[in-house]
Amino acid sequence: MTIDACCQRIQSLLESADLHYGHGASNAEAEALWIVSKQLERSPSETLEHLDSMISGELSQKAFAVAQKRIESRQPLAYLLGEAWLMGVPFDCTTQSIIPRSFIAELIAHESLESWLPADGRVLDLCTGNGSLAVLMALHYPDLQVVASDLSLPALALAARNLDRHHLSDRIELLHGDLWEPIAEQDLRFDLIVCNPPYVNEQSMQALPPEYRAEPREALAGGSDGMDLIREIIRSAGEYLHERGALVLEIGNEYDHFQKAFGHLSPIWMDVSAGDRQVCLIEAEDLRR
Repeated sequence: MTIDACCQRIQSLLESADLHYGHGASNAEAEALWIVSKQLERSPSETLEHLDSMISGELSQKAFAVAQKRIESRQPLAYLLGEAWLMGVPFDCTTQSIIPRSFIAELIAHESLESWLPADGRVLDLCTGNGSLAVLMALHYPDLQVVASDLSLPALALAARNLDRHHLSDRIELLHGDLWEPIAEQDLRFDLIVCNPPYVNEQSMQALPPEYRAEPREALAGGSDGMDLIREIIRSAGEYLHERGALVLEIGNEYDHFQKAFGHLSPIWMDVSAGDRQVCLIEAEDLRR
């Protein structure tokens, strides 16, 4: 059969099941393309250019087997394939970390943060997880010094794999520790800090579908209002920023909780594909008031 026909059959199979999406693919059509692309050892975008080509019976059967496992396990597809794509860049993906999907990646790829990035600047990816934002930053801005930190040693081990995969191990420094501790130990200051922290409120955590519960809870849960860790981040971020620096913070669907907790701040809300209430930028001057 053609690649297109294979994708359509897998799409129908996925649509017949009670699945949830959002881990690098927004619907059954995108996941079907992802599954077939992996068997062909191509990126999804490359596969789209060859939909009329034929796929072998062996590879199509492997693709259907992955789809069946996706349905039976309710595991995110990225965990089953061991790989995820973010802004067209592939990353190793395991249960050691949440699956890369931050909207901050759009701001990096679209160069929306250039005003806060001097040519020889230094950037911190706080709560780096799998290292995807640090990698994207280093790829898009070769002159920057990039540091990435996380509390989770298993997540940092995965991040190290992704740095090695993209030949960036000598350009990105990985630090282990609880939030600001490793930064304070080295007395580092940054032009920009990007952070996609745990921010899901407890009520939402209780309602998560199996796909999201498969991810490490500590990488998602943000306390009763989702702001527990964000309070610690905002409380001290100004100490680690240069005078004209800024903090870029993803808060997901927690806009109302954020506004209630931080009404004294004047964040710049950044426009991403999910709207203008998912990611904010807070300048150092505002953080120090």
